[in-house]
Amino acid sequence: MLTIVVIAKECVPGRVKTRLHPPLTLEQAAEVAAASLADTLELVSSLPADRRVIAFAGTLLPPEAQGFEVMPQIEGDLDVRLGAVFDAIEGPMILIGMDTPQLTRQHFDYVLGDWSAEAATGPDAWFGPASDGGWWGLALREPTGDVLRGVLMSRDDTGARQLASLDAAGLRVGFLPEVNDVDTYEDALEVAALAPHTRFAEALTAIPVTPALTS
Repeated sequence: MLTIVVIAKECVPGRVKTRLHPPLTLEQAAEVAAASLADTLELVSSLPADRRVIAFAGTLLPPEAQGFEVMPQIEGDLDVRLGAVFDAIEGPMILIGMDTPQLTRQHFDYVLGDWSAEAATGPDAWFGPASDGGWWGLALREPTGDVLRGVLMSRDDTGARQLASLDAAGLRVGFLPEVNDVDTYEDALEVAALAPHTRFAEALTAIPVTPALTS
């Protein structure tokens, strides 16, 4: 039984993707974030999972969340909020964010297999590294928030720290493909070029940006 969780926040100007401003306005950054979340939820809806959950901060769910179980995020730092999600799920699960709209089914191939059939020899966890030193996805055979709480997030060594926590817990770790998540405008341009047919790319390229502001 596989659960896929998307951790996301309501796409309100000034609360999401603020590092895209400038050159984008806060309103434009929120529009791009909403498109990225829509792509992510649409992909997860197409994957073979027993449960699909959106761990959500906010009140207004996007229409693409139809069919997802809604889990309100608790208060606290990101490691605490992530830990609470992993504590709440039973059985194999993977958690991803809302800022990797270029993901395809191929990125999840290992996780979508039969974990129980490989219990004796296969990984206990799957780790998806991000190119900025963080991570875009984390899967656990037996979810526990203990491996996340205390890991400093949103740093260039967050991925290394998370791996160290998994290792300290005695977990065998497999690796998913490395991808770039969208933090800066330059990231956004790179991801849009990789996935030009996504809603994210369409939303980004529809916004006129003065070249001088992107340097």
